[in-house]
Amino acid sequence: MSPGKCASQAGHAYLGAFLEAQQSRPEIADAYRNDPPGTKVCLQAPLHHLLRAKAEAEQAGLPVFLVVDSGCPNFFGGRPTITALGIGPVAKSELPKFINRLQLL
Repeated sequence: MSPGKCASQAGHAYLGAFLEAQQSRPEIADAYRNDPPGTKVCLQAPLHHLLRAKAEAEQAGLPVFLVVDSGCPNFFGGRPTITALGIGPVAKSELPKFINRLQLL
């Protein structure tokens, strides 16, 4: 992905996860909104690691949002494609241990 496309997919992941947090963990979303914004981290991973991170985060009850690009003709050959995963907002201590093994983008 180009840097711009990557940035837009990360934005979708962040917003989707935050909106999920407002539904599933409103106290966390409210605290996040009322305090200075927390740390945001962008990691890279092969698809199977991304899906594992999603499953572990869901199992832990964390807000999760999987970004599936709609597949416009300019990107991914026009096919829907998984591009990003948003998790949070969460405390660092809540993140699945698997996340620590992913590389920074």
